[in-house]
Amino acid sequence: ELRTPLNAIIGFSDMIKTEAFGPLDHAQYRGYVKDINESGQHLLALINDILDLAKIESGKDDLSEESVDLTENLTSVLMLVRQRAQTRGVALHLELEDGLPALWADPRKLKQVFVNLLTNAIKFTDRDGRITLSARRHVTGDLVFEIADTGIGIAPEDIPKALSQFGQVKKDPQYAQEGTGLGLPLTQALVAQHGGVLELHSQLGVGTTVTVRFPAQRMVMLATPEPLRRAVAS
Repeated sequence: ELRTPLNAIIGFSDMIKTEAFGPLDHAQYRGYVKDINESGQHLLALINDILDLAKIESGKDDLSEESVDLTENLTSVLMLVRQRAQTRGVALHLELEDGLPALWADPRKLKQVFVNLLTNAIKFTDRDGRITLSARRHVTGDLVFEIADTGIGIAPEDIPKALSQFGQVKKDPQYAQEGTGLGLPLTQALVAQHGGVLELHSQLGVGTTVTVRFPAQRMVMLATPEPLRRAVAS
C-alpha cells in the first residue's frame, strides 16, 4: 500500500521532469516536479529501509546463500557507486588480497552492505578525497573488509548514535543532506545475519574506517565440493 502509490508519484514525476510529452511552459514548474521526484525517492528509500530492518528483526528475512566470487561482487558494487563518486570528485580504490576464497553469503545482501557503506563514505568525503575498499584474510582465518575514507569523520562519542536506528550525527551545514538514519543500523543487521561483525572507527577531520568481519566458517575455497559447501552453510 505504501510502495505502489510512491512508485506512481516517482514514475509520473520523472516523465514530467524529462518533459517526455513536450516542454513545460514555466521554468518554476520544472523545479517543483524535481522536488516532488526527489522527495518521493527519499520517502521510498526510507520505507524500504524500515521494512528491510523490520523483516530482519522479526526473523522472517531468510538468506539466499551461495558461493560468492568477491572480485566479481565488489567490482559490481564499485560500478553502482562510481557515478556518484565522480560527481562528488572522490576517488574510489579497490584493494583485494591475492588468493581470496569465495564467501558463502547472500550475494544481493552482501552487495547492499557495501553499496550502503560506500554511499555513506562518498556523501561525507570532500572533493579530491579518497575512499578505499579492501579485503584480506585475518590471521584467525576470518575475512575482513575495510571501507576507509578521508572524509570529515565522526567524533568517537557520536559513534553509538550513528549506529542507532534513526540516529543522525550533527555535521557541518555544508554536508547537511537528507538521510533515513537507518543506513548503518540496516547494514549492521545484514552483516549480523551472516554471523559477522561491523565496527566503526572515526576521527573528526581525519576520516572514517568501517570494518566488516565475516567468520572463517563462511570461507569457501573455489574447488570445495558441493556437499562440503552445504555443510559450511549449515
